Amino acid sequence: MDERIVILDFGAQYTQLIARRIREAGVFSEILPCTASIEEFATARGIVLSGGPNSVYEPGAPQLNPTLLQLQRGDGSPMPLLGICYGLQALVHSLGGVVEAAEHREFGRASLNILRDDKLLAGIENGTQVWMSHGDLPTHAPPGYEVIADTTSAVIAGLRHTTLPHYGVQFHPEVVHTEGGQRIFENFVGEICGCRCNWSPASFMTQKIAEIRKLVGMDHVILGLSGGVDSSVAARLIHEAIGDQLTCIFVNNGLLRHGEWESVQNTFRNHFQIRLEAIDASERFLTRLEGITDPERKRVVIGNTFVHVFEEATSAISSALGDRPKFLAQGTLYPDVIESISFKGPSVTIKTHHNVGGLPEDHPFEILEPFRELFKDEVREIGRLLDLPEEIIGRHPFPGPGLAVRILGPVCARSLHLLREADRIFIEELHAQGYYDDVWQAFAVLLPVQSVGVMGDGRTYEQVCGLRAVTSKDGMTADWAKLPLDFLGYVANRIVNEVRGINRIVYDISSKPPATIEWE
Repeated sequence: MDERIVILDFGAQYTQLIARRIREAGVFSEILPCTASIEEFATARGIVLSGGPNSVYEPGAPQLNPTLLQLQRGDGSPMPLLGICYGLQALVHSLGGVVEAAEHREFGRASLNILRDDKLLAGIENGTQVWMSHGDLPTHAPPGYEVIADTTSAVIAGLRHTTLPHYGVQFHPEVVHTEGGQRIFENFVGEICGCRCNWSPASFMTQKIAEIRKLVGMDHVILGLSGGVDSSVAARLIHEAIGDQLTCIFVNNGLLRHGEWESVQNTFRNHFQIRLEAIDASERFLTRLEGITDPERKRVVIGNTFVHVFEEATSAISSALGDRPKFLAQGTLYPDVIESISFKGPSVTIKTHHNVGGLPEDHPFEILEPFRELFKDEVREIGRLLDLPEEIIGRHPFPGPGLAVRILGPVCARSLHLLREADRIFIEELHAQGYYDDVWQAFAVLLPVQSVGVMGDGRTYEQVCGLRAVTSKDGMTADWAKLPLDFLGYVANRIVNEVRGINRIVYDISSKPPATIEWE
């Protein structure tokens, strides 16, 4: 990890996808805000300028630091640059080229017309389908640059400097819809930046273990364990680094799935031999959530209550250990962060996650988040390297606030029972009929709607339950899962027959974007 590519974030929701593609090309990548000082990335092997939501010619829009264009690497060679969409427009605008509003916004596939042979587009066939997502376009290249590709709508779809390793593309090679997008990143980091391309999750894991040992020293760490993939792999990684200096705290917040309270305790005590404190605080959580309907407020209440429970547990752990834990570890992932706060750049907040934005400002811990810039599948790969069982690694994501954000409306014991049973049946049948591993995430949602039904000879007026299943690779984008209608009908029939209080089932066929995966 002695070589890295830096991505300067101009506010794109999918900046981390760029980082992901670069990692898949075998090079460590790091995201920094577009306002970062040169000193923060002067040792990089190359720089990528991300997309963004602004128009570069508008007042207050993020601009390119002109010093970047003269930046040299440690060996005296010019710093390679690759601008993507807004990044290309910022490059063109800063050098005196022209960026204008497009006659029509363009979202979708376009056919790439390659005009010149070039290292960046080596191996990309003429007519390759690329993904566009923009409202502005560069229309005139700045002095010293030449166009290497266009499309029917973009006169500048690819650009390069005639002598310097500076490039830009108007399309998005980071998204899966661009054919050959991964090859473009491999060309940039390997051929243009000269990287060795030997980074891997294994090397990340090795470095992270060393970082945790150095950071923690002889102090103690507590980890909020949920039993899901993220916190489970984080627990195993941190335990590998510091052993019994880690204590996991598993809190029953009353918002867990069916059987979770018992299964998590059994797994971590018997399989991992990790020190575990199990605390049943369900009544406290449900009391504090009473009457709250706003999902953001639910997250804050749950986050605050978690910390208070941890503080109380810390006192008991401190007495047993003879030392107060200094660190609170969490399994936070990048999608949690980018949807909660603008942590690297001017990205738009989508929703607050309890383990990111829901913690009180006066909490007494230093936060330890080893996976804060990783995707779910990268964490799963690390879990496999750490020999975690596949039933944990392959488990579907579960939100930190639990079932509270799958009940649209106030949380109460009756609603939790209905939702928990409906969700149990859905997941049970996905396993039984062999569809569980075909979807990235699946769950039930209890809607704040009642509908008329007929059961037997009587009229019912009961709850509506939504079923949600999506396919995805990283959670940043997702498509609704095309589960067989016969399967969905069977699940719906079971729920209505077995869960007294639900008389109607609907299936969510929204993709992300425009929707999110969770409903709240």
